[in-house]
Amino acid sequence: MPTRVLLIDDDTRMYELLSQYLGQNGISVAHAPDGGRGLAALEGTPYDAVLLDVMMPGMDGLEVCKRIRAKTQVPILMLTARGDETDRVVGLELGADDYLAKPFSPRELLARLRAVLRRAQPTAVSDRMESQGVSIDVAGREVKVNGKTVDLTGLEFELLVALVRRAGRVIPRDALLGEAGRSDTVVGERTVDVHISHLRQKLGDDGGRLIKTVRGVGYVFAKEGG
Repeated sequence: MPTRVLLIDDDTRMYELLSQYLGQNGISVAHAPDGGRGLAALEGTPYDAVLLDVMMPGMDGLEVCKRIRAKTQVPILMLTARGDETDRVVGLELGADDYLAKPFSPRELLARLRAVLRRAQPTAVSDRMESQGVSIDVAGREVKVNGKTVDLTGLEFELLVALVRRAGRVIPRDALLGEAGRSDTVVGERTVDVHISHLRQKLGDDGGRLIKTVRGVGYVFAKEGG
């Protein structure tokens, strides 16, 4: 069954280009020209990922991202002509899994999309971890805190798994991205900080008891009894 993605973008030429290129690589692309129709399309059809433009008339991509995340954890790759870091950070804070600035090459988009899809797929081997009240079912991609299920984005989940696997050991920011499967994309340290901040909020770790910051280096997940 081919991979299905939804492109929410008012640029028809972008759709024609990506539909042809991604189609040649086994990915079927559906198109919604605005946010409202994009949300409606997601209600009626399951998609493997969403390509979401930020700058659209009416409801912009940031609002669409927020509404998607309120209902589903489908991977979101945001597209924008803006180079402003603020927009990029806001998109990530709202739950986007990756961010690609226009203009971009279809080849780069395909690489980013495949990376996002890989992170969203369950692992073949069952793997369960538990530390400090946080329980992780890696195969089922399920996280519970003190028995209560917590919804995480794909990257948030991978960051948590990487940290818990090495509980008690400091992981530098760049190494943490690699552990989370992000070595194929160029992202700044601010991206890591944004996702860690969001992860802490979802884990109820506002004070940094579980995920500790090591200034100038990276992060460490508190070791049991430490």
